[in-house]
Amino acid sequence: MTFFNAKETTIKKNLLKIVKFVDGDGIILEDIISKKEFEVRFLGIDAPEMNYCNKIKQDEKELQLPAALLIKLGYLSFNFLKDQVNLGDYCTLVQEQNNLVDKYGRHLGYLILNDGRVLNEIMIKEGYAKPYNDVFCEMLPMYQEWNLQAKINRKGLYFQVDKF
Repeated sequence: MTFFNAKETTIKKNLLKIVKFVDGDGIILEDIISKKEFEVRFLGIDAPEMNYCNKIKQDEKELQLPAALLIKLGYLSFNFLKDQVNLGDYCTLVQEQNNLVDKYGRHLGYLILNDGRVLNEIMIKEGYAKPYNDVFCEMLPMYQEWNLQAKINRKGLYFQVDKF
């Protein structure tokens, strides 16, 4: 389990239940007390898109990979995520004070599973997501290191491509 930097102000939310998978880096949680649902984007990571959209067009151009391949990788990432956790499982969300929501209103955070594993880390270490470098987060340097190891060892999506 990751230990978050004590200097960084974090917010911890317990009593959350996983109710829906969005994609390889997003999930819908329910606060079991209020019964309110909200979307969470895993802080510091980025998985390929699953639909043809502006981001796919941008990635296609930057990575020189066809959109169809990127979408296939998005589905592989999504399926790997679904293999790590079940709908109805309880979890904890840890958020950095300066990274609470993104520009789309999604909550940003690290999802800690009941067994202590951090879902963001699993996705990076196993090669199904890459570091999201556009916004600094406390774990970004570690994510960059773990991503390099996944790439060197051709884990996850890196078994099929050198970049995504």
